Amino acid sequence: MKKILWIGLSSLMLISTLEAKSIASIQRGKELSAVCAACHMPDGRGMVIPNLEARPRITGLDAAYVWKQLKDFKAGTRENASMKPIVSMFDEEQLKDIANYFASLEVVADIAPAPSQEVAQVAQKLINQGDWNRYIPACKSCHGVGAYGVGEHFPNLNGQPASYLEHQLMIWKTGQRNNDSLHLMRSIANRLSEEEIKALAAWFASQPAVKQ
Repeated sequence: MKKILWIGLSSLMLISTLEAKSIASIQRGKELSAVCAACHMPDGRGMVIPNLEARPRITGLDAAYVWKQLKDFKAGTRENASMKPIVSMFDEEQLKDIANYFASLEVVADIAPAPSQEVAQVAQKLINQGDWNRYIPACKSCHGVGAYGVGEHFPNLNGQPASYLEHQLMIWKTGQRNNDSLHLMRSIANRLSEEEIKALAAWFASQPAVKQ
């Protein structure tokens, strides 16, 4: 009986310690993230500026996914002229704190209008069925049902700016981006037409964003 009580108390102490560390990390991330607000807004909703690359929504994403992307920007395995000097200011643990902070926030996104029925049909077929004649798996097979994201490798796609999603798919298609797990997105995007890329971007941008 004493052994059981001791195990129970030890477990509670461990949980409390982990929660305290998590809260401390989020607080540090909040302080460090002030520099992010200029492009991604204080609430992390992102920003679309005409004729410039869209800044994505960074709330509602898995913390491990955000941390990986920040580390990739720092290492140069994912390239972005705006992000490189920012992430270079922080070490990996600080980047982890920033990721934990944004993952803790409520999801805020500017949802785009619904696309036309024709565009929606193109997108939904790829999302739910894929096109195995062209070796294109369904989006949901990796990103989950509803594309709300799965773990650190497959992000929540809903509520992201259409121009951001389109740009990412295009740079995967051309090989300019290649930091995904097993290079899956590189091979898939390479088989998508520009029309399909635009349809997917428009569809996901019109869907409500929720926490991954």
